[in-house]
Amino acid sequence: MGRFFGYLRISTKEERRKQKFTRQEHAIKRWCVENNEEIPERRIYRDDASGKNFARASWKELEQDVQAGDTIVFKDICRFTRERDNGYKKYMELLSRGIELIFIDNPTLNTAYIKAMQQSADRMKHENIIGGMTLEFVIRLLLVTELDKAEKERETTVKRIKDGIAASDKKSGRKAGKLDKLSPELESDIKMYLVNRSVKQIDLINRYNISRNTLKKYIKYVASN
Repeated sequence: MGRFFGYLRISTKEERRKQKFTRQEHAIKRWCVENNEEIPERRIYRDDASGKNFARASWKELEQDVQAGDTIVFKDICRFTRERDNGYKKYMELLSRGIELIFIDNPTLNTAYIKAMQQSADRMKHENIIGGMTLEFVIRLLLVTELDKAEKERETTVKRIKDGIAASDKKSGRKAGKLDKLSPELESDIKMYLVNRSVKQIDLINRYNISRNTLKKYIKYVASN
């Protein structure tokens, strides 16, 4: 019998500040109770990264760990990806490997549902090739439409964040290129990091409670000044 895995992802500053992984954790725990399944903590993977591609540390580990017959549970399709074309390719790749995908909030994208449609398409081909091809097109359209929606939501979120930052900068009169929350202590530690590689990025991230992307911006800023 296959194993169950959980995957959680956050990326926006709003998610980090207000929600973290809480809603996704609750959704997956509730799903486990309702379906009489158990996902041990060691098989729950978390990424604090953008959903625009699959170059995420924990996701890469998860892909290496899952085998045919295993199931990955997500709260929704956006946790899997927010990119249409590569998202479709990755979905079909996992499907061909025999990996089951469950999207709690998007059940029509579950691989079990899609495979049932594919089986119907195969049966129809024997009776009516046009009908079978039409159903195959419907399957692709369903997947691409939902993934496209996720991609558009990402673009809207990015624009809203940028607009909010621009409005905040204008209101506060902050000079272009000026970084927020770069304390003297953090700046000093970054200078130490630049000359002493025994200092690790993860130490700075944990100490100052900032994201890896934010730290990279600070490092670039400090190194250029």
